[in-house]
Amino acid sequence: MPLSEEEARLLHQLEQSLAAEDPDFASTLRGSKLFAHNRRIALISALGFVIGIVVMFSGVMVPSVILGVVGFIMMLVSAYMFLNAYRRGIGTVEEEQDAGGAQPKPSGSFVDRMEERWNRRQEGDDYR
Repeated sequence: MPLSEEEARLLHQLEQSLAAEDPDFASTLRGSKLFAHNRRIALISALGFVIGIVVMFSGVMVPSVILGVVGFIMMLVSAYMFLNAYRRGIGTVEEEQDAGGAQPKPSGSFVDRMEERWNRRQEGDDYR
């Protein structure tokens, strides 16, 4: 049952007041929906990737170039969707808060991070 215009307005006001009073809690509530959405997209795209493999190999078994190309394109699109969902975050809110609170996100290139870890190991610090 959809909300009436008055109920929708009141809900919007409540959301705004919550965001003004406790922005951390409001962002946590928004984030949990985002993580759930990204997890759903990641699962669907993984399933699409497997289906793409089946379609591509079906195109090889039944000599059909079009079927093989369609399967390959399905695999590419699924992999792209999975990577986008993974970059936006597919963990739980608690995992994201733990990771954000415990250590800052690494910056720089892969080589820079590995060099930094190597230097910390040589100094005897914890290498995590």
